[in-house]
Amino acid sequence: MSEILNKLSSQGVAIWLDDISRERLRTGNLEQLIREKNVVGVTSNPTIFASALSKGDAYDTQLHDLAVRGVDVGEAVRAITTYDIRWAADVLRPVYDATGGVDGRVSLEVDPRLARESEKTVAEARALWWMVDRPNLFIKIPATAEGLPAITQALAEGISVNVTLIFSLERYRAVMDAWLAGLEAAQAKGLDLATIESVASFFVSRVDTEIDKRLDKLGKPELKGKAGIANARLAYAAFEDVMNSERWQRLRSAGARPQRPLWASTGVKNPEYSDTMYVDQLVAPGTVNTMPEKTLDSVADHANVTGDTVRPFYEQAWNTMAELKEAGVDYDDVVKVLEDEGVQKFEASWNELLESVKKNLVP
Repeated sequence: MSEILNKLSSQGVAIWLDDISRERLRTGNLEQLIREKNVVGVTSNPTIFASALSKGDAYDTQLHDLAVRGVDVGEAVRAITTYDIRWAADVLRPVYDATGGVDGRVSLEVDPRLARESEKTVAEARALWWMVDRPNLFIKIPATAEGLPAITQALAEGISVNVTLIFSLERYRAVMDAWLAGLEAAQAKGLDLATIESVASFFVSRVDTEIDKRLDKLGKPELKGKAGIANARLAYAAFEDVMNSERWQRLRSAGARPQRPLWASTGVKNPEYSDTMYVDQLVAPGTVNTMPEKTLDSVADHANVTGDTVRPFYEQAWNTMAELKEAGVDYDDVVKVLEDEGVQKFEASWNELLESVKKNLVP
């Protein structure tokens, strides 16, 4: 095992892999990463599945069987993706048991075309939860305005939720409110709160990508590469505020567990930046960092894990955000653009996945 990854885990950061494929599962690669790279969870998204399906022959037999049965494209995609998620959940089950259900989790996203439709998102979440039928599943629901009531309803029914596509601090606070409301509703129904887990996926590198473009136009290159980390650090401050609230303390005393902040989009897009900056600069207890394998390998090799790199830097983070505002960066517009683009990108990947499956549904 990597000494650096051990150190990261010891600081309270759960290391998750931001990737899944049937090839990775059938070769035992995921089990290897659990043993050797401290991986304790897996996230997926439509882009990851579209990529997995485009490579190799791992899906050929199932595609053939689905075609023979005359299954339509939408149900074929559900059958394929839930198969992989179920398999990954079984591989991670020992981690789930060893951590009391905190880690060992696998995330599966609802159809991103439903991101602006609350009722359909809940219906899809129920269907996927039933189809996978594993206690260590997370259903990913986008943090759109329409996604918030769906998050509350899913949690109220005992469905564990990974809230995805969070970019703004204001929306993150709304996500935590939706989570608390869901737990309160679950408690009113008599559900065991200790069985309902949640994480909130706060995106990091995409914030820098968008703001850096604007800083170039504004002639302020000295501020580039600072926004993503500052934004995430302030998200953790907001998380701490909620953890100190009376509302949370009541739920905690009833057995509920925190909705951990999850740092997503941690692959560095700009080659001028350190390839581990979104990991070693966001170390804080009770967090998750989900990494593409390339980033995971870089962290294992040369990340500089020095301890908590979030809480000591709140003032610096506020100063950075103030400097960006003074430079002319419109934060509200940035996060709106990022959310819209995020939904559109996942929709495009989903459509690509549908087309790929449709093309390969040959008896």
